[in-house]
Amino acid sequence: MNKLKLRSQLESFFIEDIGEQDITTDLIFAENTNGEIVFLAKDEGIFCGEEIIKTGFKLLNDEMTTQVLVKDGEPIQYGQQLAIVSGKIADLLKGERVVLNLVQRMSGIATLTHKAVHTLNSEFTRICDTRKTTPGLRMFEKYAVRCGGGFNHRFGLYDGVMIKDNHISFAGSIWGAVEAVRKKAGHMVKIEVEVETEEQVIEAVNAGADVIMFDNRTPDEIKELIQLVPKGIITEASGGIQITKLEDYRDTGVHYISLGFLTHSYKALDISVKVNWNKGEA
Repeated sequence: MNKLKLRSQLESFFIEDIGEQDITTDLIFAENTNGEIVFLAKDEGIFCGEEIIKTGFKLLNDEMTTQVLVKDGEPIQYGQQLAIVSGKIADLLKGERVVLNLVQRMSGIATLTHKAVHTLNSEFTRICDTRKTTPGLRMFEKYAVRCGGGFNHRFGLYDGVMIKDNHISFAGSIWGAVEAVRKKAGHMVKIEVEVETEEQVIEAVNAGADVIMFDNRTPDEIKELIQLVPKGIITEASGGIQITKLEDYRDTGVHYISLGFLTHSYKALDISVKVNWNKGEA
């Protein structure tokens, strides 16, 4: 993750949550009172959020001490200690919810991605994400996909050309859309085209598409359509593919399967933050 952007977004999240003050904490605890908290796994899965813990608490108080006991992408077990943070009690309490929210969500995405990769069980086809992310959390969610063993599709509208059905409808044809991009884009920009029919595949190939995405096609349909694609063109399957059906796509021959559910239908991993009473043993 981009550390400058990480700090900026965390600052924004803290401002949203704390506002002018944490009225509860500030009324109970003196400013110079120290304490320690521990992050505990309440479920099995894949951990993600190392930098969130390290950077988040340091933003609130540079004197905070953080010790993350697992690495991003590592499996975790129920009851396992994940991180220990010590410092001013007021700062610990002000930061725990924002940090925990992100770590739970990112670990949930990493866990789901890991499951998808192992369900597909392919040495050729890669699992990747989509732009179906939570507004404001795309950097975090896409990083979590990588920690789970997946790959990233484009990050936004700015870093990759993807000609979809509505672009084609407005442009009048796949050829017209691709030609318009070729005239204006630099040589470093790849062009992906979404297709559904045999005619569209042929048109995309002849237009010079770099990537062809089979949209909402069954595994059998993809096996037929992919025969029309030269080896030099990258292929992708997307649209309505559920984790229970992933194995059906294993032998389709596509290079990538993009899954929107990785970042829009995940379950946050159950992680809690508790006061660490066993400081000497932790």
